[in-house]
Amino acid sequence: MSSVKLGFIGTGVMGTGIIKNFLKNGQEVVVFNRTQAHAQPVIEAGATWAESPHAVAAQCDIVLSMVGFPQDVETIYFGSDGILAGARKGALLIDMTTSTPTLAKKIAAKAAEKGLQAVDAPVSGGDIGAKNGTLTIMVGGDKTLLSRLQQLFAPIAGSVNYFGPAGSGQHAKMANQIMIAGTMTGLTEMLVYAKAAGLDLDETLKVVGGGAGANWSLSNYGPRILQGDYTPGFFAKHFLKDLRIALDEADNMHLQLPATQLAKQLYEQMVNTGKGNLGTQGLITMNDRWDQA
Repeated sequence: MSSVKLGFIGTGVMGTGIIKNFLKNGQEVVVFNRTQAHAQPVIEAGATWAESPHAVAAQCDIVLSMVGFPQDVETIYFGSDGILAGARKGALLIDMTTSTPTLAKKIAAKAAEKGLQAVDAPVSGGDIGAKNGTLTIMVGGDKTLLSRLQQLFAPIAGSVNYFGPAGSGQHAKMANQIMIAGTMTGLTEMLVYAKAAGLDLDETLKVVGGGAGANWSLSNYGPRILQGDYTPGFFAKHFLKDLRIALDEADNMHLQLPATQLAKQLYEQMVNTGKGNLGTQGLITMNDRWDQA
């Protein structure tokens, strides 16, 4: 796989970690990002810059993307200077953005019309997983591509999981985000409660994390909160986007998800107060009791 030239569009927190792991594995990687300065760390690590998604796709056999919002995915795939306009015949297109199942299906259908293959492959694991190469990847698309994807993703993933046809990876990611909505609200409220009760917060994290309350959010974001570190492993504004997608999809299936709805409202309040660029753990700053001595 190292002889295949990879294209990667999106050099944010997650994309940067992923690209660096591909480079460490000996992959040749061509990159594009809307703001070129944000691509500088991966360029310095050995990636090659291209001037547009079209330019990336025109020179790569596999093109991966991880951008912020569904509208960004629309632009980089369907724009006149986009991936679909520039892709080589037979190329494999992999969107790793957390986006809508409907858009994933649209990309796959248009790709097939052009003699291309496309899969949706959103991830879980945050900036830590991206940096350490331990992401969980959820795949939707042609199942015959799975072994190829497992080989491709080996430098960046702890597991690669197939869920079904186009859009299924995005549905799996929505299920994941619904769960994270619960663990993040639970984590932040648990810490507010423990602080108000006068408990030692380090000891509380240790004990809760050693019992039935253990979860990824607690072990990864709990210590950051206690250090006052709200830098984004995952932006609050992007998590809000995910919760909106999940609730829209639930509505399409005539489902009521009241706890997820409440989590969405809490993150809306956070984003609306100008804190959308904090990490998801920054939700705790919305509780007036947290910052009280």
